[in-house]
Amino acid sequence: MAVHAHPDDESSKGAASMVRYVKDGVQVLVVTCTGGERGDVLNPKLVDDPEVLADLAGVRRREMERAREILGVQQQWLGFEDSGYVEDFTVEGHLHQLPDGCFARQPVEVAARPLADLIRSFRPHVVTTYDENGGYPHPDHIMTHLVTMAAIEAAGDETSDANGEPWQVLKVYYHLSFHRERLQALHEATLAAGLESPFGRWLDEWVDDPDDVQRLTTRVQCGEYFGVRDDALRAHATQIDDEGWWFGVPLEVQAGAWPTEDYQLARSKVRSQLPEDDLFAGVPEHLAAASARREGQ
Repeated sequence: MAVHAHPDDESSKGAASMVRYVKDGVQVLVVTCTGGERGDVLNPKLVDDPEVLADLAGVRRREMERAREILGVQQQWLGFEDSGYVEDFTVEGHLHQLPDGCFARQPVEVAARPLADLIRSFRPHVVTTYDENGGYPHPDHIMTHLVTMAAIEAAGDETSDANGEPWQVLKVYYHLSFHRERLQALHEATLAAGLESPFGRWLDEWVDDPDDVQRLTTRVQCGEYFGVRDDALRAHATQIDDEGWWFGVPLEVQAGAWPTEDYQLARSKVRSQLPEDDLFAGVPEHLAAASARREGQ
């Protein structure tokens, strides 16, 4: 289960990993917390499109359905309203500026309830989401983290009033999409290919976090699916400029320089050796041991 804040987040964070696991026969469910109603239209070709202006929420739902088909995943809406974006958002300083009734202003336990129900019904062994800072400080991304972690606890708690039988998620991962090592590799590979690198400006402005090296625990090989990822991104046409800088870096350059999507193992109830190359590392052994214990009783 991959829990995301808005439609398009699933295609920009962990999409190629999901495709890899779908191809391996894994059931993958994307949970989208909000409808993205307050997102800006970032594609210059659609800024003044009358269909988009008349019904951005409906357009984004249709974009999500196209992306879902491309990725081959299942998808559910959690049903909350987009909170909008506040620069350098903090809960303490800016929560009161957000619209009444939006996702980020919901009580965490209230917003976590429908997700706990989904966890109990879908019964995922692995959940991916954002870290405490939301990956970046967007109010809906931070709320997604809070709600996901609360829902995982509620889903496994026998005393919780969530619907369905209790379910223990075995592993929780945070997306670690951008970090210096990856950006540096992409930058150098793009220059070596004789192309102008869009990553240099990021590196010039990058502020090193000494914890980043420790955070990267898991690298999932999925470079062969970067093309599917990009097709899913393009399906979110209001949010993606298909002539933008990202699509100017050839897929073979990207896959050659950094063929993985990266994660931080945040919680685990199974034994696995770090670093990992699989989100399910340790899960089959854990399940087999649990089955053997049940049979021995």
